[in-house]
Amino acid sequence: MSGRDVKADSAPRESATVTSLRQTNRAAALQYIIRERETTRAAVARNGGLSTASAANITTELIEDGLVVETGSVASRGGRPIALLAPRAEGAYSIGADVGERGVAVELFDLSLRMVDREFRGGQRQETPEDIDRDLKEAIDALRERNASRWERVLGIGLGLPGVVEYAPSGAQMLYSQSLGWEPHPIPLDLDPHLPVFADNGAKTQARAELWYGAARGIDHAVVALLGRGVGLGVITQGELYRGAFGGATEWGHTKVRFDGATCRCGQRGCVEAYLGADALLEAWRVRGGVFDGSGWHAVGALLDASQHDAAASAVVDETIEVLGAALGSLVNLTNPERIVVGGWVGMRLMERHGPAITDAVRRNCLERLGTQFSLVPASFGGDTVALGSAILPIEMLINTPRADLAFS
Repeated sequence: MSGRDVKADSAPRESATVTSLRQTNRAAALQYIIRERETTRAAVARNGGLSTASAANITTELIEDGLVVETGSVASRGGRPIALLAPRAEGAYSIGADVGERGVAVELFDLSLRMVDREFRGGQRQETPEDIDRDLKEAIDALRERNASRWERVLGIGLGLPGVVEYAPSGAQMLYSQSLGWEPHPIPLDLDPHLPVFADNGAKTQARAELWYGAARGIDHAVVALLGRGVGLGVITQGELYRGAFGGATEWGHTKVRFDGATCRCGQRGCVEAYLGADALLEAWRVRGGVFDGSGWHAVGALLDASQHDAAASAVVDETIEVLGAALGSLVNLTNPERIVVGGWVGMRLMERHGPAITDAVRRNCLERLGTQFSLVPASFGGDTVALGSAILPIEMLINTPRADLAFS
């Protein structure tokens, strides 16, 4: 099966290709098996509200289609052993890309959504959209060359992007990245001659990964924050990602925490990102006399280390925790989540050192009752989260594609 063998919906809308009850049940069963990674026919039936016979028929089809495999069995209570089902790892592959302003990390995942190969492009400076497009093509070319035997079963390419991703009724995709000073930029669809391209905001793809496999798994109402060079958010409601009217919802980094405050990269003032983005943290330390190398992981680590003994660094970290508490506290009041997940490379570093203090700051900045109803946890994944969530986009296309529209080699 190749990417061109699947009729792709151009936008990542769940259930967009579902045209019948049987397809609905098939899609639910396949999604459940992929997300569980190992399960049984009885569990598939329970999850989908299916009869035992219906679940057996659907899983038989999925096995015939090369998407599911029996991996063994477990003992039953006095009866025949119970077969275990899992996604057939080599049944399909998906590409997920974490796209930043300084380059790309492009990863190849199998159908169990385990990473099998990766390629990086980019470097130390901010790039143009054209540079990013070139990086993506070069990285995908390198993956294709190393994985030629797998390529016919690659479903498509998912992109996690720094900005608002919109979908026109025609299916055209457009990136609006005001913070980076980019003009509106069409999503590149020619990254591989045979593979469809799907795109979403990087914070939303992180939230999708946490919803499927991470700290938001099994949670119906959650917010998943991404703190890196930029600041973003995914909101999960009723177990689904909230997108808004045109796909641009939850641009939390550009909500305001201070009237007429610090200038943000987007050109406005007082934005969350102007206080919590990596560049903002390091600039606040620099103006207080901080000395450090670079502007990434190690520089933020140096700030956190220095805060243990240096008053200026300690003041920056304390202020960061308070701003983060205020920003997340407002989200608690707005969305009443069961769980707050903090990720992104800056968020992970802050949570490693200051998780309890961040929780306290959030509770000080929201209504008392709502403050008793959430837990705050670090994201489950490190640097691969956005790429993993992006790779789920082509997998969702596969899940929602009717059997009649699949062609197998």
